[in-house]
Amino acid sequence: METDVIKAVPEQLHETTQNLQNLLSSVTDLAVNFGLKLLASVLVLAGGMWLAKRLANSFKRLLMRRSLDASLVSFLSSFVNIILRIFVVIISLTTVGVQMTSIVAVLGAASLAVGMALSGTMQNFAGGIIIMFLKPFKVGDVIEAGGKTGVVKKIMIFNTEIHTFDNQVVLLPNGTLANGQITNLSDTNTRRAELSIAISYGDDVDVARREITAIISADKRVLKNKDIDVFVSDLGDNAVVLTVWYWTKFVDNVPSKGDMLEAIYKRLPKKKIHFPFPQIDVHIQK
Repeated sequence: METDVIKAVPEQLHETTQNLQNLLSSVTDLAVNFGLKLLASVLVLAGGMWLAKRLANSFKRLLMRRSLDASLVSFLSSFVNIILRIFVVIISLTTVGVQMTSIVAVLGAASLAVGMALSGTMQNFAGGIIIMFLKPFKVGDVIEAGGKTGVVKKIMIFNTEIHTFDNQVVLLPNGTLANGQITNLSDTNTRRAELSIAISYGDDVDVARREITAIISADKRVLKNKDIDVFVSDLGDNAVVLTVWYWTKFVDNVPSKGDMLEAIYKRLPKKKIHFPFPQIDVHIQK
């Protein structure tokens, strides 16, 4: 009896060792296979992202060669770039061994959760579509929106990039732009400039009007087919306020104002037209 037990022990040890060796071999094979799949997945992801970028750039150049609107080119190229990157990520996951049905199920659940969490982002995407179809502005226009004024550089899927005149880069959400107030300053080629000139009480308004009109008429940037208007707009506490209207091209509107004000400041005093200082008259009665 004891002899049988002693004989069985080595057999059990051998069987256990064999099982451990088989298990270790299986784990090693699984680790090697998974490592190879993981390496292939990383290579697919890296190469796919590089290829997606090249394809997106090629698509952008193709649209530019067809002389499409710059706003449309920017929007479509951005959209295609995102779609290609999502496609590369899906291929990379399937390379590891993730089943497509699992990916679809996860994407469906994630889309619902992300859609609820990122409702504002979806609103920005819808706003981008609206901007592309209605075209309230295009690349190159000067707009005023969201408290910022600048030149539109890019219209992307979720945001619009503008550069302000002091060289700030501002990203405005498309949802806000589509639902908010936008002032397109360059939509028309001509703009009316407005100046306010304050002169002293007692000065000759007709002389001031004549001299201001002469200064503005002599400037080459002022459109000659439009009227120049100089009229009294206010009788203030310390001055008679003259409002001046004249028309220029859009690009000349702002630069001309400073030159006009400087010329008026230098010329009117020579014609005995004065610019009053704020003052208070105090009358004392005994």
